[in-house]
Amino acid sequence: MGRLFWKFFLCIMLAQVTATIGIGGTFWLKNRAAQQERALDIDTSPPAQMIIEAASATLEAGGSQALRQFLSKLERMRVFAVDARGHELMGRAVHPAMLAKARAMLEQSQAHPVVRTVTGSDGQRYLLFLPSSERFRNAEAGAARDTLNAVAMSGPRAMGAGPRPHEAGTAPPRGEFGRGPPPRMDTPYRTFIPLGAAIAASLLFSFLLAWYFAHPIRDLRQAFEAASHGNLAPRFHASGKRGDELTDLGRDFDRMTGRLRSLMDSQTRLLHDVSHELRSPLARLQAAIGLAHQQPEKMAASMQRIERESERMDKLIGELLTLSRLEAGAGQTGAGHMHSEDVSIADLVHDIVDDARYEARARQLNVELAGDAAMPDTSVTGQPELLARAVENVVRNAVKHSPDGGTVEVELSRMSDWLRIAVLDRGPGVAGADLARIFEPFFRASNTQHSTDGHGLGLAIARHVINAHGGRIGANLRSGGGLCVEMLLPVKTPG
Repeated sequence: MGRLFWKFFLCIMLAQVTATIGIGGTFWLKNRAAQQERALDIDTSPPAQMIIEAASATLEAGGSQALRQFLSKLERMRVFAVDARGHELMGRAVHPAMLAKARAMLEQSQAHPVVRTVTGSDGQRYLLFLPSSERFRNAEAGAARDTLNAVAMSGPRAMGAGPRPHEAGTAPPRGEFGRGPPPRMDTPYRTFIPLGAAIAASLLFSFLLAWYFAHPIRDLRQAFEAASHGNLAPRFHASGKRGDELTDLGRDFDRMTGRLRSLMDSQTRLLHDVSHELRSPLARLQAAIGLAHQQPEKMAASMQRIERESERMDKLIGELLTLSRLEAGAGQTGAGHMHSEDVSIADLVHDIVDDARYEARARQLNVELAGDAAMPDTSVTGQPELLARAVENVVRNAVKHSPDGGTVEVELSRMSDWLRIAVLDRGPGVAGADLARIFEPFFRASNTQHSTDGHGLGLAIARHVINAHGGRIGANLRSGGGLCVEMLLPVKTPG
């Protein structure tokens, strides 16, 4: 168990013990006040009436001396005998409130048989009453127990199963008026049983609650330690069906490490792809330089090769920088972005199609535009340079993969709050499993990787630009062959 567990445990334990002592003390004080109040009451039960009648008869027949002997034999039912001067016959202290209550009951119009003023044969007059206290309740329990013992002892005698107690040499059972004290139950430790149970329950509850809080924190600490050593695999596992904030924190940590791992893997893969793409032009550059040194008469051809490979490397590096800025968030737009403005998509697409027609003329390709005249006022909030780069990459990619003499269609339409730009070609297409991968950097389909130039970054840049503007991009296969790349952009609402 860690330090945090014991801190939780001690704090919860102290709170539990404090609450137990506070609540228990409150009830104890309340019960004590009630007991003290009951102790000042006068007992009016039938057993009390019987003992008062017995004491009255003893006083009237034998006087105060006989009453003294009678009261000395009582262990549970302590009858008080108070004379006119307030002195108790047995020398016991009498609470003034109890004595006042007894006299008040005696002066009431309806006489109470449990409070009597009796004159003895010796002329002494005493006020007799029995206080209501815990001792009297113990007396009732003892009397009931003695009665059960007596019944149990009388059963064998009635059936002739055994000798009488005094015939067997044993003492008779000690009743209410026996000489010795009645048997008492062993009760000194009963007071501590509820307190011990409360402390044990507090310990168990504190342990479980401390473990409940400390366990996910310990797991999260182990996950952080593993991440610090380079292990970014999700390490936190919520136990059971917990739904608290600690579990949410652990799941967020798993998502964070998963995202970091994905980014690191993509960066590693990007570095590998860049190295692979740069290796080929660098090898051709070295070959051209070596050829220029060996054959000076072919210097012009070698310089043209060097220039062409340099332009190819410059284009690759430019696309990599653009992709890096987009992945870092430099291309994100928003309502308050300093470079954002209202872009007329119809005009932008029209200019891109005109440029594509000029480039495709040498291959007798036709680039058709449909739907631009129907939406002259439709605009999108964003960065016009990036949007033009994204749409141009998709159109140029369609022109590049279309066969000579074919047609590339660019459709522009409005779908509720979205602007749809669809680019359709009749090229070789891609496998169905590769439709989602064509937007990854440096990806090339198996049927086109040796037939066309390029580095596989155009569609990746287009995806980042469209996503940064709050849109979506996807691709699907056309019936009859070819590919359809669809871009959706949110339309600016007027006002």
